[in-house]
Amino acid sequence: MVGMGTCGRAAGGMKVFDALDQLLQADKVKAELEQTGCIGMCSQEVLVDVQLPGRTRVLYGNIKPIKEKHLKILEQIVKEHLIGGEVVKEHVLGQIRPENGEKPFDDIPYYEELSFNSAQERIVLRNCGSMDPESIGEYCARDGYKALTKVLKEMTPEEVVDEMKLSGLRGRGGAGFPTGLKWGFAAMSRSDVKYMICNADEGDPGAFMDRSVLEGDPHSVLEGMAIGGYAMGAHTGYIYVRAEYPLAIKRLKIAIAQAGERGLLGKNILKTGFDFEIFIKQGAGAFVCGEETALIASIEGKRGMPRPKPPFPANHGLWGKPTNINNVETLANVAPIILKGGAWYAGFGTEKSKGTKVFALAGKISNPGLIEVPMGKPLREIIYDIGGGCPGGKAFKAVQTGGPSGGCIPASIIDTPVDYESLAQAGAIMGSGGMVVMDENTCMVEMARYFLNFTQEESCGKCVPCRVGTKRMLEILERIVEGKGKEGDVELLKDLGEDVKAASLCGLGQTAPNPVLSTIRYFQDEYDAHIHEKRCPAGVCKALFQYRVEDPFCKMCGLCVRKCPVGAIQGGPKKIAKIIDSKCVKCGVCIEVCPFEAITQVDTHEKSET
Repeated sequence: MVGMGTCGRAAGGMKVFDALDQLLQADKVKAELEQTGCIGMCSQEVLVDVQLPGRTRVLYGNIKPIKEKHLKILEQIVKEHLIGGEVVKEHVLGQIRPENGEKPFDDIPYYEELSFNSAQERIVLRNCGSMDPESIGEYCARDGYKALTKVLKEMTPEEVVDEMKLSGLRGRGGAGFPTGLKWGFAAMSRSDVKYMICNADEGDPGAFMDRSVLEGDPHSVLEGMAIGGYAMGAHTGYIYVRAEYPLAIKRLKIAIAQAGERGLLGKNILKTGFDFEIFIKQGAGAFVCGEETALIASIEGKRGMPRPKPPFPANHGLWGKPTNINNVETLANVAPIILKGGAWYAGFGTEKSKGTKVFALAGKISNPGLIEVPMGKPLREIIYDIGGGCPGGKAFKAVQTGGPSGGCIPASIIDTPVDYESLAQAGAIMGSGGMVVMDENTCMVEMARYFLNFTQEESCGKCVPCRVGTKRMLEILERIVEGKGKEGDVELLKDLGEDVKAASLCGLGQTAPNPVLSTIRYFQDEYDAHIHEKRCPAGVCKALFQYRVEDPFCKMCGLCVRKCPVGAIQGGPKKIAKIIDSKCVKCGVCIEVCPFEAITQVDTHEKSET
């Protein structure tokens, strides 16, 4: 089994798959070669899993097909493990704990014991990386569609809604509205036509939770939609997914076709008289279409722009009919809740934030990937125990939660529990689950500028506070990082930010100032250094630093002169190097290549004498 999610393919999964196929044929090995989605350990891709009859499944990691040595590793795995029955221990990551009496291998840790996995609880990700996402048979073998069968044959719609309420599940798209309550509103709406929509318009920088679920376990989302449709009386569902996710769309189409062929979607499902069809709507990748009224407008063929609420979609949604919208992760939780009960699910998490949450760990983190942890898990455990801290031994500085509309939580409050209430109190939001980690070399002013630039470009422009307010805020931030900040800029950013939050029409504008306000709240000293001292403490803002050659250390080797991509360094053999500031683009290549550490970065106001 080869990891063939987007992360696996980017690392060369398709080449590994082809190479294994050729090796199996060459050695005439009778083995089933399958693809799977992301198991979460993106940093270890390409992952290759091997399972022999009666033995536990073993994971091999970091198989890179572009190097000859890795092809030899594949040959070794085939000959020693598949043919010889002995695990190649020098390349193994772990083994999956036996569930059906398989015999484990000695001296190999279980997958759950690895530091990346030991604190996780996989409910949404239960099947990701463990089965072929294009096989409905494998999904059914893992209790797939049992929950749908149960609700259609044993439960009334009201009982389904009550079970969801009991679970305490809140919408995982970011707002955190109770799912059972939302389903109940749609169920109470009187109409002969209702719609169920899956919001798969994931567009946050650094977020890939929904994509991974769709690529790794698409049937779980379809089953959740069908159960939701039954609960509220809807017979038509739409999955709104951005066209930038071609692999997710491909696997969704396969899954919908397979479910239809087995009588699990379409007319008279399981001969119960319930009809439910699902269609895919590909979006153009507009961030604002994550807002439900803009998403509905886009499905209707209109420009994706929000409208004021009320009326809410539960009463007046798609084409004026009652509509329920849930996020991918929310829907993937539904089947386990039905099978194991709402009380079981409510046993995870905190008093007000029940269950688990999937996060995409990205940025300056040693173990980037996809994780699922119980609500309330402290940030410290996520950053260090699971993520392995920042690479290179650098200090953790902050983490951005909630994507471009979220906030930065500093190292000083790293023990903050990750739940809706605690994050809000810290000035951040849960969002859909993106976590971008920053180390000591991150400039928080530049970070705020980056995220605000994203949301400003994604603003649909319908309301003035968002369209103009974010533009003015971005202009101020751009001045500050260029060393042109002035007295009163911080106060102006605060005022504008609060006004944009209070007056914007939809969630985009209402949350866009969060990165700015949270970085001012925790890192105002960095703003002050940029504005008053014309200095970037992290040494990131190019307008505020320059490079200098330290004469005593320069050995006149000329390496920096040869490597400079823009010819900004004069010198050479037997001649001290000299940097021409007017030509220098501050790419940092000279510092990287200098073997004598003779080139240093200094603040712009410190005059270079070279």
